[in-house]
Amino acid sequence: MLSVVARPLVRVFERYLPDPYVFVIILTIVVMAAAVLFEGRSPVAVIEMWGDGFWTLLSFSMQMLLVLVTGYMMASTPAVRGLLNRLADTARGPARAILLVTLVSLLASWINWGFGLVVGALLAKAVARRVAVDYRLLVASAYSGFLVWHGGLAGSIPLAIATPGHTFEDQIGIIGTSETIFAAFNLIIVAALFIAVPLVNWLMLPKPGHEMIVDPAKLEEPEFGGGPTHRPSDRIENSPILSWIIGGAGLAWLVIDLLDGGGLTLNYINFLFLFVAILLHGTPRRLLDALAEGVKSGAGIVIQFPFYSGIMAIMAGSGLAVSISDGLTSFASAESLPFWSFISAGIVNFFVPSGGGQWVVQAPVMLPAAEALGVDQARVAMAVAWGDAWTNMVQPFWALPILAIAGLNAKDIMGFCVVQLVVSGIIIALGLSFL
Repeated sequence: MLSVVARPLVRVFERYLPDPYVFVIILTIVVMAAAVLFEGRSPVAVIEMWGDGFWTLLSFSMQMLLVLVTGYMMASTPAVRGLLNRLADTARGPARAILLVTLVSLLASWINWGFGLVVGALLAKAVARRVAVDYRLLVASAYSGFLVWHGGLAGSIPLAIATPGHTFEDQIGIIGTSETIFAAFNLIIVAALFIAVPLVNWLMLPKPGHEMIVDPAKLEEPEFGGGPTHRPSDRIENSPILSWIIGGAGLAWLVIDLLDGGGLTLNYINFLFLFVAILLHGTPRRLLDALAEGVKSGAGIVIQFPFYSGIMAIMAGSGLAVSISDGLTSFASAESLPFWSFISAGIVNFFVPSGGGQWVVQAPVMLPAAEALGVDQARVAMAVAWGDAWTNMVQPFWALPILAIAGLNAKDIMGFCVVQLVVSGIIIALGLSFL
């Protein structure tokens, strides 16, 4: 049973893994030192790169905060609560609970990574209200579904190279999703993970008496709305008329955008969550109460994302990202290049945890190597994509929304995620190398 392996890992991470904010500070210092020692950059130049890049992810940071907040607002509506609760009712016993949460998270993340992060966390909480199961493993199971996002419908690298006018079009042209997302090798990897990830989570179930049962206070469902309606302003806030009008307008735009060829971008998902929440909450007062509750969980995103932006700027500006990629692919053969592209992307992802940003940094190394060795460039691009998704299992950056909703810390789930990292790494590497 994998629980024998997972339990000591969980204890180690609970004891030694600091808060994600402390982790990103340590990561910043390590990258600064590496840029000075290995790239020959002066300390002043490194500080300038860091400061200049510190705020470049503000737009993305706001998007991530809205994933959390709008997702929470939508999920706290009576209708969505009821749907999640009915789904959670099918989980009878710890094993079914783990399998249900993992499979739903995998499917939702394959459709859209932002959708998957929110749905997985909310379903985990709903299941935990009904089943006595290790809450840490349940939340880790929700996060493990995130593994497949970059091989799915919202994968940023395959979608980027399929878009006319992308950065590397002159070099590789337009590579359609039939060669990446819907290529046979990629679909087989995804299918294998849909089987292996739930199975691994199930095998990590602790023996009875060793599980951590969640504090019921973490799972309470707050009630929104109500209050006095004596003043005209109170009656307006508790009237559904404004919500119906603006909510209807929002849904109309969503339909128009899809008919015009729009896709499930992060902005689209946030827009969908927000306007469904407006309609289903019914009144502005209920929505505002849910907003106030949801914002409480976003502190980690607000403070940590700018630090990762600074790290990314150092990695790109100093040449560290290129050196790592070049060092791991310089000795690759035509047969091994996808594997080493995958490994190098997994390493770079610790410091540049953004699929699109990572592609911009690594593609100038990977694409010429693929061309020189005669390797399919679509496969190399997907190797980078899978490397980015793979080490997210132990990169707290992407776990923040799920952890915030669940009320846990990164150290609570990372021991389980390390096991998934090892198993999924083997599956993905074999798929990229031999399929």
